[in-house]
Amino acid sequence: MQQELDAEAPSTPIHILGVNSIGAEVGNAEMVDGRVLPWLQDTQEIAAGALWATEHFDVVILDRWNVPFAVFNLLDNDLADPGNYAALKDLLLEATMP
Repeated sequence: MQQELDAEAPSTPIHILGVNSIGAEVGNAEMVDGRVLPWLQDTQEIAAGALWATEHFDVVILDRWNVPFAVFNLLDNDLADPGNYAALKDLLLEATMP
């Protein structure tokens, strides 16, 4: 999806990255093995998951000012379904609008 967004909106930077939950650090090595998705680890000092009240597999979409714009849960919206994939992509593009 990152490549599609880069091609469709070259003048509007959209960056996809993952943030792992506090307490789930054991899976970090497996998650990044062979992948190019930037992967961050949440910490007690930052506690982004608590700040944004996220649930497991939430995609938090930030607007152009880095303010939460929408939340898209991947457990409820499997990206293997083309409609869900398109909906997430549309939200990412919409979040960049002035």
